[in-house]
Amino acid sequence: MSISEEQAYAAMYAFLTHWYQMTQSADIAGLLGSMSLLPDGGTADPAIESDWQEALEKAKRGEVDPNLKLSGH
Repeated sequence: MSISEEQAYAAMYAFLTHWYQMTQSADIAGLLGSMSLLPDGGTADPAIESDWQEALEKAKRGEVDPNLKLSGH
């Protein structure tokens, strides 16, 4: 399954919204506020857009490893 960048952004926003509703975390609330889209399509915090694009490019290049790594003691 492949999705567009816009759909991936919406999915991440929905995921974070869900976690905010469960936790009421001020950090997540701040992130969601910064990520919110304005009528012109840009984000409330322009720095979020470049951070998102950087994350997308890393994922496309295979530089993101979401596997859990446990360190042995």
